[in-house]
Amino acid sequence: PIFQGKLLLIVGELDTNVDPASTTQVVHALQLAGKSFDYMPITGTGHGAAETPYGSKLRLDYLVRHLTP
Repeated sequence: PIFQGKLLLIVGELDTNVDPASTTQVVHALQLAGKSFDYMPITGTGHGAAETPYGSKLRLDYLVRHLTP
């Protein structure tokens, strides 16, 4: 299979580098394929939303929750 495991998509609402619509297309394809994933748009942020304080906390919590035995 092409996709296994957990997936977290983080997108900045105001991203001018990667249009959030591109992420929406990925979300749509994952839904059509019946894949489970987590999606977090972060309001008021641009490209690098995962590096904001909230995005960093979200990413760390996700990794801890899914990678610790």
